[in-house]
Amino acid sequence: MRLRFILSETWTSLRRNVPMILSVMLVTFISFLFIGASVLMQAQITKAKGDWYDKVEVVVWLCPDGTSQSANCSSGKAPTDSEIVDIEEKIQDELGSVVSKVTYVSREEFYKNTFLKQYPNGVYQGRTLTAADMQASLRLKLTDPTKYQQVSEVLSGVSGVEEVQDQRQIFDPVFNVLNKATVVTVVLAGVMIVVAVLLTGTTIRMSAASRKNETEIMRLVGASNWTIRLPFILEGMTASMIGSLLAVGALSGIVQIFITDGIAQTVQWMPFITQKTVWLAAPALVIGAMALSALSSAVSLRRYLKV
Repeated sequence: MRLRFILSETWTSLRRNVPMILSVMLVTFISFLFIGASVLMQAQITKAKGDWYDKVEVVVWLCPDGTSQSANCSSGKAPTDSEIVDIEEKIQDELGSVVSKVTYVSREEFYKNTFLKQYPNGVYQGRTLTAADMQASLRLKLTDPTKYQQVSEVLSGVSGVEEVQDQRQIFDPVFNVLNKATVVTVVLAGVMIVVAVLLTGTTIRMSAASRKNETEIMRLVGASNWTIRLPFILEGMTASMIGSLLAVGALSGIVQIFITDGIAQTVQWMPFITQKTVWLAAPALVIGAMALSALSSAVSLRRYLKV
């Protein structure tokens, strides 16, 4: 009987306060749209890092024939086969626990498999290049991509090695931009959450004020504190739930239109989040919105109703 009464009071309040409920829904929608966007952006960064960092290698560029700015290449000649074997043995001896795989890429292989794919005609900066203009390299797969510095310290001064390059440096600027964008969305989401809390509390307090006589009668007939408060709290939670569901729907549409059907169709070298990511985040967004509304409503009612 008490549950039926509480639900009946909640429904009556929802019908009476449609404009205020819509305002709570709208603010919740905007707030959790920003929160969801920051969650999805961080998920995108994590997904890309996990995929790219598993594939990136440390590239040990061997000295080319001709002039080079590296002191290790003062001879002006590329290392011989025996010198390359010595470098590989040094890697195995001093970096065996860090390097899991060493792959030698000759000038011909690099020219055919990499350079010509990027420049099909072999023309670079107005010059037609051949395999003889390329550099041989050693590609090192690390057990832990973050241990690049150890490899650099061991190999940077070795004769025949022109440069030690960590491929992560190519991706880090991209991740930095994405991380800054995530911070911006988190800050905006934080501001909107404060607005949502204040608006929800104010709305519920106004709803209680419009039904002051009813609450006084309920208190006189011996209704418990929670029996009086709960309809108002449920009113705010319902509005917040609808607002958060709308935010989830909007996020799903954004991912589908701009990522799945948009960027992912043209940029195929990068892994992207999918609808699954949205629906995994959805329960947390909806529950978080309802919990936030319940808390702000409870605090507001405790101060206003003084029960």
